[in-house]
Amino acid sequence: MTTVVDAAALSGFCSGQIRDAASSLWPGEGTSLGPVAPSVTGYVQQIKVGGRSLFAKHSLLGVSLVSVLRGSCGSWEKVVAEQTAYAASPTSLLRREAAHLDALAAGGLDVARTAGCVGGVLFTEPVTGPTLADLVFKAPQQTGELLGRTLTALEVLQRPVVAEQADRAAITERGIDATFRRKFNGISGRPYLDQLGTARLEERPRRGVAIVVRQVIARLLRLRLAPALGPAQVLYGDLKPEHVLFPDGPDGRLVFIDPGLQRGPAHADTAKLLSRTVLALITAPPPEGTTTVLDGVDDCVQDLLRPMNRAMGRLYLRKLLVTWLMDTVNITTTYLSAPAGLPLPAHAGAAVERVEAVCTLLDRVSALLMADVEPASSWRLAMSHTAKAATR
Repeated sequence: MTTVVDAAALSGFCSGQIRDAASSLWPGEGTSLGPVAPSVTGYVQQIKVGGRSLFAKHSLLGVSLVSVLRGSCGSWEKVVAEQTAYAASPTSLLRREAAHLDALAAGGLDVARTAGCVGGVLFTEPVTGPTLADLVFKAPQQTGELLGRTLTALEVLQRPVVAEQADRAAITERGIDATFRRKFNGISGRPYLDQLGTARLEERPRRGVAIVVRQVIARLLRLRLAPALGPAQVLYGDLKPEHVLFPDGPDGRLVFIDPGLQRGPAHADTAKLLSRTVLALITAPPPEGTTTVLDGVDDCVQDLLRPMNRAMGRLYLRKLLVTWLMDTVNITTTYLSAPAGLPLPAHAGAAVERVEAVCTLLDRVSALLMADVEPASSWRLAMSHTAKAATR
């Protein structure tokens, strides 16, 4: 896609803002900026303040770095001019995220500890240890248990101290359905898709991917209108395998990072966790572990279905599948639309390299759903198609 904003200018600005914010919070203490974590969303950089190691996250106008670089927010001069007011706003994205971390800690969930938030920058203490994604890759036989423990830990989301914060300052920007509607609406969706992959793919595969993505999006825009499962629940909002860490190893406690509390359908957190687990499986399958991972995913979902009656279980599975596909489309198109000057995380680069396999999966499963195949059969076939995509 066309780059309107210079990536080097963006990087220099964000690093400068991080340094200024650290000086404001801890005046007189020496600061040393460390490596930047590649990301398509926020600008994340390691920093030492007075010898203390922290992570600093900077958000430009509450949108993704990809959107800023593509010029969705206007010229770079306009972005910089508007950022000062945005960063000072009590409703800025990272002020809400800081409040979410505090509320989750008060509710009994282990989360990254906030160290300060000022000037559009959130500082958190580092969390060490393998992520859920790391453990699934290294020990596929534990997939079902690890996914189940992750979802069980999040039962605290419905506690009043967490629910009140979710209602007071939701981060709806990270919602799957909201993101899907925003990206693919009739006004801006067409030019976005017209340029999809221009900086990341050769022309021939790019055209093929664009055709499939358009077809899948058209199906999902219809499928997402299915009836709701019930009253909205509090969601973690950004439940990815890399946002769940195990500082004490696979049998120890879980620590969560990067929340985006909001109200939504009960299946949405599971759908995002499933989407990103499957995407990781396709892009970097563990040696001889693909079937084992998918068996664990299936075990986790069957455990969720067990207390439901037949009708509710059917609706849950259908909504889970649709929302899984929507999230995969959301993040895959973001990766494809990233300008060449923006470094991608390793898992994002792998998704781009394997995008044809990802698109084949999206096409086949969305076609099943459009054909109104019985949900349990759709689920089994979706797992089968995923296994084929991972070995393609």
